[in-house]
Amino acid sequence: MWDAKPMCTFLIRGRLRLALAIWLVGFIPLGGMLGLAAFGQVPQTPMTVMLIRHAEKLTDGRGDLSPAGFERAKLIPKLFGRAAPHDLPKPDFLFATHVSKKSNRPVETITPLSQALRLPISSEIADKDFATLAGELLSGKYAGKVVLVAWHHGSLPGFARALGAIPPYDPWPETQFDRVWRIEFRDGKATLTDLPQGLMAGDSK
Repeated sequence: MWDAKPMCTFLIRGRLRLALAIWLVGFIPLGGMLGLAAFGQVPQTPMTVMLIRHAEKLTDGRGDLSPAGFERAKLIPKLFGRAAPHDLPKPDFLFATHVSKKSNRPVETITPLSQALRLPISSEIADKDFATLAGELLSGKYAGKVVLVAWHHGSLPGFARALGAIPPYDPWPETQFDRVWRIEFRDGKATLTDLPQGLMAGDSK
């Protein structure tokens, strides 16, 4: 006579394994710090974060861009076109410093890019609170995405560190407006490349 016990034992063990898998998924982040190969690896960081300084500013104390700054802002979309020199990926999200009494330059700098890509600019976070934005970018919400951030130069080295990257110089030079810090995330590590924009005559190489 056929013995049902082995089959029952097999089914019970199978259900226990399934229950254990469901429990693990509920309590251990998929592809997280424990690196569970059984569940694969899911990126928790953005693919790329690009940090730029706002474009050239007026020197009379007003908070807007200078004529040269507005010209650079118009050219920023060319960083992501077919003829772009560094093959930068098109952003999926745009961030800029929150407007203050002294400046709205970061928003002004990427407004033409926002219009060209039809992407909104998120500008709720103040200049000195860059660590808050860095934490949000690393939270998993932007996993695998490309993010561009326009900020004030005084905070950019700290911003890079908050993302886990090493800034190539600190402080950011006062008269420098034409660089892109491209931060790539691979295997949990952040690598920063300092690139020239090359958009206007006189830009650095």
